Amino acid sequence: IFEVKATARDTHLGGEDFDNRLVNHFVAEFKRKNKKDISSHARALRRLRTACERAKRTLSSTSQTTIEIDSLYEGIDFYSTITRARFEELNKEAVGRRERRRKKME
Repeated sequence: IFEVKATARDTHLGGEDFDNRLVNHFVAEFKRKNKKDISSHARALRRLRTACERAKRTLSSTSQTTIEIDSLYEGIDFYSTITRARFEELNKEAVGRRERRRKKME
């Protein structure tokens, strides 16, 4: 019989956090490229989030993926590419924080 004395994990870090970081990355890219802020437009964000979730899953097995959303906002099509390395960079701080907590518990 095993008794768990403690766990070291960030209960606030999960797949949704990775999705949020991707969404924020692409919201900023859309704004930079098109001078339009979609951060308060629910429909555009929902469509972008769906594409980001798909991209995250794709990056688990490939080194690069493309996001393509026709008429994301005000008739503007959005196309972008992201690499696994960039995805990891976007999430580096959060994953590093989790690893430091885990090492403290060892």
